[in-house]
Amino acid sequence: MTDDWTRIAQTTIDGSESDTISFPESVALLRDAGFDGYAVDLRAGTRIFYRPNGEAITLEAATSRPVAARFDAPSVRDAIREAQEKVPGYTYRGFCAKVAAAGCAFYLVSFPGQRVLYVARSGETHTEYFPGAQPEAR
Repeated sequence: MTDDWTRIAQTTIDGSESDTISFPESVALLRDAGFDGYAVDLRAGTRIFYRPNGEAITLEAATSRPVAARFDAPSVRDAIREAQEKVPGYTYRGFCAKVAAAGCAFYLVSFPGQRVLYVARSGETHTEYFPGAQPEAR
């Protein structure tokens, strides 16, 4: 792992937590650096950044918080919509608080899959596709 990869990963954490970098900007920066995704553990307050060759970087983030026992997927979707629509008053920390209150313990961002998988403590999931990446119904 190079120091540049760690610096880039930390830049995306700092930018999201200070609301100076958007999710699409983070994805572009990480993708361009050769990452293929990352995971946010809301209970542990960590982000793990993955490279296609199996290397990973784990960094601390200010997202550690209690997570509700019951998974409320509609509330998770509402928090996602607020972020996508950049509603007045939106913050990344507020987003994390909302999804944790809705029972999301962990989320995985997959660049190749163009989706985010939100996972509850119970293992229930909600999949959110990147804009324009929704698969066609069969």
